[in-house]
Amino acid sequence: QVQLVESGGGLVQPGGFLRLSCAASGSISSTNIINWYRQAPGEEREWVGDIYSSGNTNYADSVKGRFTISRDNAKNTVALQMNSLKPEDTAVYYCTYHDLRTGKHYWGQGTQVTVSS
Repeated sequence: QVQLVESGGGLVQPGGFLRLSCAASGSISSTNIINWYRQAPGEEREWVGDIYSSGNTNYADSVKGRFTISRDNAKNTVALQMNSLKPEDTAVYYCTYHDLRTGKHYWGQGTQVTVSS
């Protein structure tokens, strides 16, 4: 069992920056992938990016060059650094934990990000 808690959301102006965190607890495996998703009101869920246990990352085209995902395996935390924020980045952001050895997936409750002037 793994529990995930996202934090760091809030209100920021266009062009600003924000850093989200995802803290994991429970039965943490050393072999896992963390994904970030977001969902805006009236929109379908969108994949934002991921990070492997090696630190390798992938990003959606919509955020590439602006967002950066990093992880601290010792602390079981993952960060999503968001720069040059746009109004269309407004959404609830979720992190997911995928244990590659068990195939299990876990979701956090999400944190609200609002980009507005």
